[in-house]
Amino acid sequence: MRDYLANEVRNIVLLGHSGSGKTSVVESALYFTKVTDRMGNTKNGTSTLDYDVEEIKREQSVYLATSPIEWKKCKINFIDTPGYIDYEGEIQAGLSVGDNALIVVSAKDGVEAGTEKAWKEVNKRKLPTIFFINKIDEENASFETTYDSLRSNFGKTVIPFEVPIIENKQVVGSVNILRNKAWYYNDRETPKEVPDELKDIVSEYYNQIAEAIAMTCDELMDKFFSGETFSENELAKGLRIGVRNGDIRPVYCGSAINQTGIERLMDLITEYFPSYAEKGQIDALGVNNESVSLETNENESLSVFIFKTIVDPFVGKISFIKVMSGVLNTDSQVYNTKKEVMEKINQVYVINGKYQVGVGKLFTGDIGAVVKLQSSETNDTLCSKDKPVKFEGINFPKPMLGVAVWPKTKADEDKMSFGIQRICEEDLSIKFVKNRETKEQVLYGLGDQHIDVILNKLKSKYKVEVTTSTPTVQYRETITTKSEAQGKHKKQSGGAGQYGDVWIRFEPCDSEDMVFEEEVFGGAVPKQYFPATEAGLRECMEKGVLAGYKVVGVKCTLYDGSYHDVDSKEIAFKAAARLAYKAGMPKAKPIILEPIGKVEVIAPETYTGVIIGDFNKRRGLIMGMEMIDEKDQKIEAEVPMAEMGVYATELRSITQGRGSFILKFDRYEPAPMHIQEKVIKQSNRLSKEED
Repeated sequence: MRDYLANEVRNIVLLGHSGSGKTSVVESALYFTKVTDRMGNTKNGTSTLDYDVEEIKREQSVYLATSPIEWKKCKINFIDTPGYIDYEGEIQAGLSVGDNALIVVSAKDGVEAGTEKAWKEVNKRKLPTIFFINKIDEENASFETTYDSLRSNFGKTVIPFEVPIIENKQVVGSVNILRNKAWYYNDRETPKEVPDELKDIVSEYYNQIAEAIAMTCDELMDKFFSGETFSENELAKGLRIGVRNGDIRPVYCGSAINQTGIERLMDLITEYFPSYAEKGQIDALGVNNESVSLETNENESLSVFIFKTIVDPFVGKISFIKVMSGVLNTDSQVYNTKKEVMEKINQVYVINGKYQVGVGKLFTGDIGAVVKLQSSETNDTLCSKDKPVKFEGINFPKPMLGVAVWPKTKADEDKMSFGIQRICEEDLSIKFVKNRETKEQVLYGLGDQHIDVILNKLKSKYKVEVTTSTPTVQYRETITTKSEAQGKHKKQSGGAGQYGDVWIRFEPCDSEDMVFEEEVFGGAVPKQYFPATEAGLRECMEKGVLAGYKVVGVKCTLYDGSYHDVDSKEIAFKAAARLAYKAGMPKAKPIILEPIGKVEVIAPETYTGVIIGDFNKRRGLIMGMEMIDEKDQKIEAEVPMAEMGVYATELRSITQGRGSFILKFDRYEPAPMHIQEKVIKQSNRLSKEED
């Protein structure tokens, strides 16, 4: 593969619903261009892109994959992303380096949740976009129905540039609307006349294209309204402008499995999608976070963005990169702005799915990989030290589904932490938390499939087996009234004795922690025993008298007591404080507090009623609603955290994958009596099992 300059590179991120055939489009392009000698298939393990054991087992993409294809003096970097929402972190990584988007839609299933999400993402980033209606030759497939659904959902910028020719329920060719010619699959070289039965629809679609092209500049608009026909050059000019500014989103069709439509799709990509060089300038941040502009050409100083990391047990760390400016050479020294360290580039690769091809250098705009970087991670910037810059990192989705993980054996304990840490390096949409209070290690992911993939990788790659459980809800205990109690510790055993005597007043307060004060008069308890008394009480506050949860909001006042000149010691007053705690706290009417979270749900307005009804079942309180665009509404609510354990999975179910949410802990509130009774009963049961 030769070197390609920035004006010859097209970076295309593939998006769409799971099962629409994104990976098959790339596999077909690889086969069509003779990069591979057969059409790869995920199901039978021959796919170039879906080669991981999890992808083969699930028969779907789980990870982002790149595939460079040379086509008509250009290099197309296909960035294939998963369609299932559990792998959104991979989608965001792909979007961060894609300059253009190809949204693949199934002709059988039409617009689905993944299609809608893809549309939102390309609009947010203002990416030039093409739709490819795939699987048009399958049973129950309909180009017209799918196109109508695209146009009704996404507007008049969605315009067909091709329609299939169907004879005896078989797709035998297609009509290129711009050229007003038909191509048949049994004779791909010779254009034919448009079949009579398609002339009207082709004319209608041509008018849609002409109207959209006319809107791209005043000259073409004047010609359109004067009734003149556009020349081929004028059509091409208007199309390029329209695709770049988002006024035109061409719709093509074909069958990736049967390699139909792939050649024309690659033509469209190279002819009408902008190259990386056309950006002209990109924004970065300097060492003091000041704005810096970089030219998108090879003469600019070097800057490289790391958008994905793989930790390979044999090769080591593989860092997927995009050259944002300049030229990256093998054996060069680069500066990591974020880590403030130098890194050595040993070898530069281009990655074609599971294959790595060594190259001497990568030019501006190109995508590849480097290996064995010592300190650099995803979202880091590598650059010339003479002009240090950094790029804004990928905003990975926040994981909201947690499971407590436990190693099956003692030998697995250290390996488990190591393995999960390595997996977290690869996927920044994972969070791993060691909870000191509950003694649990909690793994957070984006959904049940995401969690399952992580645990399977832990087993296959790091040879660690774990068991899982629902994370413990961190309840709290407090008191509602005042009480007083004596704690007297007296021990005599032959030699030196122990004596400590305290009177403690317990009362509610607003502090989240325990507040300790003393009101001792006349030296009833010497000052040197105050810290021991406080320490004894604080230890007790870690485990409440009702269900063993941490106690908060209690003021403890040491107001009286007694001591012995010889036998009093700090350990005795610490023990006395514990006795006072055990005697006084039950009399202060303790209660259970439950954690309350603030949740923001974003979903199409049509699901508002069912989401609110679901919150009511969870003892939630709706705090507000707000339309954030034409279709989506944001719902704010306060909900007990105990009711939100598997909400990530359940919200996806009730919104058909169209809803997302963020949950944050807000405060503690007294739990309803039936919840308190349930928590206490469960705690007693667990205590008995431990005994």
